[in-house]
Order: sequence, then C-alpha cells, then structure tokens
Amino acid sequence: MKVVVLTGPESTGKSWLAAGLQQQFDGLRVDEYVRWFIEQNPRDTCLADIPEIARGQLQWEDEARAQQPALLILDTHLLSNMLWSQTLFGDCPSWLEPELLARHYDLHLLLSPEQIDWTDDGQRCQPQLSERLGFYQATRDWLEQHGQPLQIIQGNWDERQAQAFAAVARLLAD
Repeated sequence: MKVVVLTGPESTGKSWLAAGLQQQFDGLRVDEYVRWFIEQNPRDTCLADIPEIARGQLQWEDEARAQQPALLILDTHLLSNMLWSQTLFGDCPSWLEPELLARHYDLHLLLSPEQIDWTDDGQRCQPQLSERLGFYQATRDWLEQHGQPLQIIQGNWDERQAQAFAAVARLLAD
C-alpha cells in the first residue's frame, strides 16, 4: 500500500486533487474529518474539540488502511490538525505529534497558496495570502524537519494536477 497525503493551507485544491487522484489511479480516498465535524456541530470550534477531531481523522484513516488498498489518498492528516490547533488556539494536544510520527506516509503533496484565489466556503478563515503562506511555511518546515517525503505542488490548476499526477505515478512505479 502506498499512502499519499495532500497537505497545506486552505483553498489550495487539496480536496479537488484528492478526488482527481482517486479517479486517475483508482485509489481509496479519506476526506477531512473536521469538515464533517463542523457540519455536525454548527458552532465555533474550540481547543477542546481538537482531540475529537484528531481521533475522528485517525479513525477514518485506520478504517481505510485496514482495507489495504494499493493507493490510499488522504485529503489531510494529523499535521493539519496540529497546525490549525496552534494557529487558532495557540496550543495543541501533546499526543498528536507522536501519533503522527508513528505512522508511515509515502508522499506528502504540499500545495502552495500562490496563484490560486481563496474561496470562502463557510468553513475557511484565512482570506489573506500572507496567512496562507504562513501556514504553508509551517507545514513545509515540519515536514522537512521530520524527514517526511515531500513534493511541492504549485502553479495554476492544470499545473497542479499535472504535478500531482506525475508524483503519484512515480510513487506507484517504485
């Protein structure tokens, strides 16, 4: 099983690319638990919600891993939960990072916010490019500091799709 994670700031095309990768490579996709959580709990999310959100994301991921698909596509993982918790609340449950580091991921596709317009979908909160660039850099820094396999995805929509498809095709060919 090869595990690919789409990560980075909001409104950069992660869900769109995850769906495209699933269609192109017949992978099993795991969506963002936090989106479902927010729909079920229409209120401001708080620090106390982070453990439930993270456990929900892990459960969805583990259920998909148990199916042992050739390709598992994660629309997000615990790194986003960690960074959003730190960004929004200035704190993060201490168990998230060790839990994340205990798991194996074959490739992280890190999506840049540059050249893509921010779209408000009712759940997003970083309309300023500078905010999204800060989140992008924090994601990149963490991945690089922890030696995680990383491919930067940037450019317009067509370029992003071509880069992501090529990276996953290389991964599957190995």
